[in-house]
Amino acid sequence: MGACMALCSLASCASCLCGSAPCLVCGCCPSTNNSTVTRLVFSFFLLLGTMVSVIMILPGMETQLRKIPGFCQGGTTIFGIENQVQCDVIVGYKSVYRMCFAMACFFFLFSVIMVRVRSSRDPRAVIQNGFWFFKFLILVGITVGAFFIPDGTFHTVWFYFGLVGSFIFILIQLILLIDFAHSWNKIWVGNAEETQNKCWFAGLLFFTVIYYALAFAAVVLFYIYYTQPDDCTEHKVFISLNLIFCILVSVVSILPKIQDAQPHSGLLQASLISLYTMYVTWSAMTNNPNRKCNPSLLSLVSHVNTTEPTVGPSGSGHVQWWDAQGVVGLIIFLFCTLYASIRSSSNTQVNKLMQTEEGTGSSGEGVVGEDGARRAVDDEEDKVTYSYSFFHFHLFLASLYIMMTLTNWYQPDTSTQAMQSSMPAVWVKMCSSWLGLGLYLWTLIAPLIFHDRDFN
Repeated sequence: MGACMALCSLASCASCLCGSAPCLVCGCCPSTNNSTVTRLVFSFFLLLGTMVSVIMILPGMETQLRKIPGFCQGGTTIFGIENQVQCDVIVGYKSVYRMCFAMACFFFLFSVIMVRVRSSRDPRAVIQNGFWFFKFLILVGITVGAFFIPDGTFHTVWFYFGLVGSFIFILIQLILLIDFAHSWNKIWVGNAEETQNKCWFAGLLFFTVIYYALAFAAVVLFYIYYTQPDDCTEHKVFISLNLIFCILVSVVSILPKIQDAQPHSGLLQASLISLYTMYVTWSAMTNNPNRKCNPSLLSLVSHVNTTEPTVGPSGSGHVQWWDAQGVVGLIIFLFCTLYASIRSSSNTQVNKLMQTEEGTGSSGEGVVGEDGARRAVDDEEDKVTYSYSFFHFHLFLASLYIMMTLTNWYQPDTSTQAMQSSMPAVWVKMCSSWLGLGLYLWTLIAPLIFHDRDFN
């Protein structure tokens, strides 16, 4: 009897996965808005692909697969069975390139399909909010097909796609951060003025001081550990320039004319931008192939010398694929990606950038089923709560950034096996930080230059 009930439950969930948007109110789905459910599921697809890529690139994975009898070409054989699988393709950086290529194609396809969807009444919204099982099959099918792409120039060409896409992805995150800082400051100042409660101002002051303290501490640590008296000139320039730029935007944000034009601008936004700029600076410096200027984070804690590349057991001189910076960077990246997947596309400034004017959707309180439980509701009958197309475009760029991060921004033409960082990654991240600071500075001075335009 229990087995029959379990089968019925699975069948119910299967119908939900295979159905369309109205099926989001079925009993097996969470009691929340279907716009939230949709974004979470697509984000789960991205996270799942990332986890598979991480497993594929783990050191020693190819060695373990070759131990399986009758599986890898050149591995252990079984009499009468010919080994068919090319294990150097299904693991290592090649597998990450193909896995992320599949995810990028999947999200780019939906980005094109969902252009200018205005409400859930659009027939394309049914595809967006339902048919999860079939969408998962499409993703699996693209992934399988990607592993049949001949090596040739695929990895070299896709590396440059990843380089450009990652630059745009970092820039989008910086744009979102700027708008988030403005919104945060505006809301807290408004609450303080309405309630006459000084705790809101104290909270703003607290976070501002904390952000500036962390940014200043980062600068000090950068000069100590990522520069040398007779070397690392690029790092000295990067750190000094970004320190000067952060001081500049901080001073400009509190100028009297800026305050008159934008009463809600202040040091909170500047401190948050400064802290994130220092993070991007650190991330860029950890991509420098010169280990003398790029010590491992683990070596800084354990005081182990890592000025020379890590040599594998075979003594081939291959640089290790993973270090502490890569792990920390991946954790921060996944957190930011999942947060942005839920929040970024409902951002007013981003929607304007994408030439859409999305509303907040209906504010229904949910549908109550016969068992009294609250079910998911269609909260986009009037207007969508986020831009479908931009949401998928953001995940498309995130797929490219994941590819570059997991492969340490490795350029296939530089060597055949060694997974090591390269200078293009350094310049991409530094340029994105400078452009992000420039955009923030522009948001401060633009109202003074163009008096007849609305910059709210």
